[in-house]
Order: sequence, then structure tokens, then C-alpha cells
Amino acid sequence: MGWWLVDAETLVSSRFVVSPLAEAIAALKLLDRGTAAHPGERRWLEAHLPAYRERLAADPVTGLLVRAALGRTWNADFLTPTPAGDGLPCFEEELARIRLTPPEAARGHLTVSLGGPLPRALCRADLPERAADVVAWVWTHTVLPDWPRRRRVIEADVVARTARLGRGGWAEALDGMRRGMRWLGEGRLQINTRDLPPRDLSGARLMFVPVTPSTGWVSWDDHIRYAVVYPCSGALTEAGRERVPEALGVLLGPARAAVLVLLATPMSTTQLIALTGQGLGSVRRHLRVLLDARLVRRRRAGRSVLYSRTETGDALVAVQQEG
Repeated sequence: MGWWLVDAETLVSSRFVVSPLAEAIAALKLLDRGTAAHPGERRWLEAHLPAYRERLAADPVTGLLVRAALGRTWNADFLTPTPAGDGLPCFEEELARIRLTPPEAARGHLTVSLGGPLPRALCRADLPERAADVVAWVWTHTVLPDWPRRRRVIEADVVARTARLGRGGWAEALDGMRRGMRWLGEGRLQINTRDLPPRDLSGARLMFVPVTPSTGWVSWDDHIRYAVVYPCSGALTEAGRERVPEALGVLLGPARAAVLVLLATPMSTTQLIALTGQGLGSVRRHLRVLLDARLVRRRRAGRSVLYSRTETGDALVAVQQEG
């Protein structure tokens, strides 16, 4: 199995990072895979997969490049640069790292992701430019229109992970973050189940990068920065796409109805703020009204207070959705 040795200093300085580029590359991987992990992804693919396939059909070299870069077991490193981790970067700044990759380095990375020599069609100097262009297309056409919602889902996942860290330490925060990943103890973090040599991260910077598509990868930058890109909780991702029935919005008010719809899954006040974009005061007022009406309940889970719909709340939402 592949595992990293993480010392206490690295763990203490590790952080969660929001990366627009990682979200765009995760969307590219989903488009390339063409299969959905849940209904929300299925709807997204139905909306965007035809145009994506049409674009690659019109540019066979880029199509071949994408398939090579997203290899069977490893991504080409230049396509998945490790985030800098300083604030929220803009997409164009992150994309420039792909575009400015030396052509010979890109070809070397592709040889690794392919597991063999490059096809003749990829023995050219414009591969970084082509890769950046297709990632920019994915961002502009399939991610950017929905980025505010995606970012709220990502932030809600960070809230949930941070709460788990405070409640049960790194073992609880990291277990199940991505397939095959778990905390082994004694400073060992299992990254996947593949037979790979361990890596010592002592003194390095470790970042966890959530994305909304059901995919993930790891990356590192000269053994100084390491990143684990992982999929947000499926429940949060789907909750972020929940549509508020019009009649329910008329009955309760659109903002309060949005809170009730989201509470099909237990959530904290902070998660609701992240997913709805409403302020703390507004969310608290809505929760008080919903609690008084016995449409939601609350319970304590460690240091967090979680809210969820009651049977009456479920019935009300179901009736309005049917109507």
C-alpha cells in the first residue's frame, strides 16, 4: 500500500484549501470518465458531456492528450499542479502553471501517466498550451456558471471535516476522505492501496483539497508541498443541488424553505450558512421557527449541534415536491 510518514509539525501546519483549478480538473476527469456516481452528476453529464465530446472530436490531438494525461493509474503531473495554499487563488493564476510548463517536462510527465512511449501525434511542443486550453474550456462552460454553489458545498465539507478533527483527531478526520485512505497511526497516513514506496513528509506542507465531483488524486511539488484532492461528502454535494419547490417557498418563504429542504441530511448551522449563502442571524431565525413548528429537530454530536427534518418536515417537503 502507498503511505506517507507525516510528522507532528506537518500535521499541525496542514490546512484545507479551496482550488478552482482542482475543481475544473475534477470536472474534466468526470467528463472523460463519462459515468456518474450519483443523480446530481448524472444530470450534470447530461447537460455537458455532448458539448465536451464534440469539442474533442473537432480536435483529435487534444483528445489524445487528455486521455494520455488522465492515465489509468496516474495523472500527468503538469496537469495537476499542487496548490500554493496561500489564500483563494484565481483560476487564471492557477491555470498559468499548466500553460507555462516546459514542453519537454510535459512530455516526460505524459510518458509516466501513459506507462510507455508517447504516440507520434503527441511529440510536439504545444502540449501545455493545449492542456490549459481544454481545462479553461471545462472551467468556463461547465464549472464557472455553478461555481458559487460548488464553493459553498466545498466550504461545508471543510466545516464538517474540521468538526470531525476536533471530535476524534486525525484518524476520524481522514478516514474515508478518499477511497483507500486512512490514518494508520504512528505518523503513517495511508494514501491508497497500491504497492508504492513510502514518502517522508517531514517538514513539508500538507494540504487537503475538496472538490465536488466524485474523484480525487494526490500531488506534490519538489517535496515541499503535498496535496490530497478528495471528493466532498456525497450527501453535501447532493444537498447543494436540491431544488426548493415553489409552493414550499410561498408557504414558508424561499430562504426558510431552502433550509428545510437541505435538512434531509443532518447539518450544523455553519454548514447551512455555507450551503445557503445566508448570514448566521438569518439561519438561526429560520431554525428557531422550524423548531417551534416541529418541522426540524436538533441533537448534539460531540461539540457540534446538528439539525435535521422531523417526520412532519419530511412529509411537508414530499407533499410540496409532488405538487
